[in-house]
Amino acid sequence: MKNLLRLEELAQFLVCLYFLIATDAAWWTYALLLVGPDIGMLGYLLNPRIGAISYNVLHHKGIAVLILMSGLVMMTGWITAAGIILFGHASMDRIFGYGLKFGDNFHRTHLGWIGKFKQQVQ
Repeated sequence: MKNLLRLEELAQFLVCLYFLIATDAAWWTYALLLVGPDIGMLGYLLNPRIGAISYNVLHHKGIAVLILMSGLVMMTGWITAAGIILFGHASMDRIFGYGLKFGDNFHRTHLGWIGKFKQQVQ
């Protein structure tokens, strides 16, 4: 089942990549797709709770869809691209097992534990 979910996330990532290519997006949008939303991790410099909130806002697919739809309704290209980038990045992270964060520990996600903590919990 885990592999099936990863394939589904890969398909979603590829759809986002397709739309960036189809709209002749600038080269830097691809860099944003790969690492841009990870700026949310800076919240962890303050504390784990704020870090989880800032990270989750930029990695939540529902928020990404709202931004994407807002861009489409307003016919604003950069807002639409931001929604595509946020959605695609969240899909890419989930392919690798990174999910939305809990406020107590960076390594605890809605998909389970990540990193060195994964072995300790199992």
